[in-house]
Amino acid sequence: MTPWEMVAVVAAGVAGGAINTVVGSGSLITFPTLLAVGLPPITANVSNNIGLVPGGLAGVAGYRAELAGQRARLLRLAPASVVGALAGGVLLLTLPEGTFTAVVTVLIAISCALVLIQPRLGALLAARPRREHGGPWLWLGALAAGAYGGYFGAGQGILLIGLLGILLDDGLQRLNAAKNVLVVLVNGTAAILYTLVADVDWLAVLLVALGSIAGGFLGARLGRRLPAPILRAVIVCIGVVAIVQLLTG
Repeated sequence: MTPWEMVAVVAAGVAGGAINTVVGSGSLITFPTLLAVGLPPITANVSNNIGLVPGGLAGVAGYRAELAGQRARLLRLAPASVVGALAGGVLLLTLPEGTFTAVVTVLIAISCALVLIQPRLGALLAARPRREHGGPWLWLGALAAGAYGGYFGAGQGILLIGLLGILLDDGLQRLNAAKNVLVVLVNGTAAILYTLVADVDWLAVLLVALGSIAGGFLGARLGRRLPAPILRAVIVCIGVVAIVQLLTG
C-alpha cells in the first residue's frame, strides 16, 4: 500500500466504525476501500472483519449506559450469535472465491436496500406491539444474523435491530446497544477463526482497527446528530461502487 492508500483505509475505518455503532453497515465503507487498494475479495473481507472488532468494542463502551439491565437478554442470545458466526465463517473459508464474489454482490445489494428502507422500518417498529421476551424466534433470528455476519458482515446490524425491534418491547436506543454487543460477538468469533486459518493482511487489519476505534467512540457520542438522509445516500453509493468493483475486478 502507498501512504495515501493507508490514509484512505484509516479514514474508511473511522467512517465504518462510526456507522456500525449508529446504524450497522460500516463494512460498505471499509470493504470496498480494501478492494480498491488491491486486496483480493476474501482477504479483504477477512481483514476488514478483524479490523472492525476494536471499533465495535469502542461502540459498546460508548453505549454502556443503555446496556444496563440487559445482561440476561444478551446471555440468552450470545450462543446463537457465536454459533451462527462460526457457521458463516466456515462457509466463507470452504466455498470457492467465485461463490463468495457472487453471493456478496447480492448481499451488498440487499444491505443497500435495507439502508434505504430503514426509515420505514423504524416507523413500523415504533407502531408495532412488542413483547418483553423474543422467544425462540428471536434466538433463531440471532443465529441467522450471526451466520450472515460470519460470512459477510455488512448489514448484519440492520438485520439485528429489525429483529430486536419487532420481537422485543424496549426502546430503540437500548436495542441498538444490544445490537452492538451481538455484532461484536459475531465479528469477534469470526475474527478468531480467520486468524487461525485464513489469509489475513495484517497491515490492513491494523489500519482499519486504528480508524474503527476512533469511529466507534465518535459514533457513540455524535451519531444521533448525523443527517440520516445524507448518511444513507453515502452508504448506498459506496455499496454500488463495491458491486461494480466485485463484478469488474
